Amino acid sequence: MDVEHRRHAGPADAAAIETALRREARDVYAWSNGPGDRYDEHEHPYAKLLYCTRGSIDFILADGRRLALRPGDRLVLPPRTRHSAVVGPEGCACVEGKLASGLRPPAPE
Repeated sequence: MDVEHRRHAGPADAAAIETALRREARDVYAWSNGPGDRYDEHEHPYAKLLYCTRGSIDFILADGRRLALRPGDRLVLPPRTRHSAVVGPEGCACVEGKLASGLRPPAPE
């Protein structure tokens, strides 16, 4: 499984995004952060599926790639993918969940 970053075109509907996420993942929850907040480099033992629903957040992978998420954008991080994150100037809100190990989720309709 590779890192997947999919951009969203058009306005993002947070409720529709969460509904779609719940069809693909388990242990779904929403979170938010203020402008400039940071997450130190870490990893998860599971595949993480995340959508940005408001504002912006950049994920920085251990190999130096920077993935900028905006409302509606989707990110899949395979298990044990080292990453850090920096919240944008307007803060952010996201919703995320755990994917079944090793399985690629279906594309949203």
